[in-house]
Amino acid sequence: MTARIIDGKVIASELRAHVADEVAQVKREHQLTPGLAVVLVGNDPASEVYVRSKHTQTQAAGMASFEHKLPADVAQADLLALIAKLNGDPAVHGILVQLPLPKSIHTETIINAIDPAKDVDGLHPNNAGRLAGGFAALSPCTPLGCIILSKSVHASLEGMNAIVIGRSNLVGRPLVQLLLNENATVTIAHSRSKDLPQLCARADLVYAAVGKPEMVRADWIKPGATVIDVGINRLPGAEGKTRLVGDVAFKEVSDVAGAITPVPGGVGQMTVACLLVNTLRAACAIKGLPKPGV
Repeated sequence: MTARIIDGKVIASELRAHVADEVAQVKREHQLTPGLAVVLVGNDPASEVYVRSKHTQTQAAGMASFEHKLPADVAQADLLALIAKLNGDPAVHGILVQLPLPKSIHTETIINAIDPAKDVDGLHPNNAGRLAGGFAALSPCTPLGCIILSKSVHASLEGMNAIVIGRSNLVGRPLVQLLLNENATVTIAHSRSKDLPQLCARADLVYAAVGKPEMVRADWIKPGATVIDVGINRLPGAEGKTRLVGDVAFKEVSDVAGAITPVPGGVGQMTVACLLVNTLRAACAIKGLPKPGV
């Protein structure tokens, strides 16, 4: 293995500590306690784990944490009523509705109901449009984490050739916009792209966010490239257990890449940390305070 391992756990820990310092400062100087409300519908085990982690880390950063757990059969009107209440609550500066939602709930309607100023998931059309236009916006947490991890390797991404594999609204599309804001040259690839290995082989930065286990192979990678693996896939493991793998064949790609994120321990660690960043930024913007230094 020749690649540098980008330790998302360490970088996320440093980011959370920086957020906590900034939160303490706005509390001290402006009597402002940023507040995050997380709404969980149903009892999806993975979602419950994420929500617990968010609650713990929000409180550890000195923020107020508000949890709302609703049954899977909740009426859409009742969920919309809760969002309207949170929109109007001055103690709440960030609202996150945990996805996926039950099939009986129209996800787009729920996302559109969130006040864009409190949309710390960065999915509201207002925020997506502002990001696409190059304006200040709350951006989705995972792409934001990808940029921070990339900049732990490269002081500047300006002029670098980047490829994003995957075009989801949650990761691929906003990541392209964030890379453009960093003045990178960006290719967005997907399931219909032709000659994908050749496209990747030209890239200095490779972001794999397609949801296909170990799809990206060593011969796709330009020697010395930085590889950010967003994928989280569960495969059968020993003794009936499952194992986590990314969208990148980690072991073989590590022999070619200059730097690479592991799965687990890479991008996933950054998502909640960036949620705290977004909540702090939202709180400061709502109160008319200067943008915090994170």
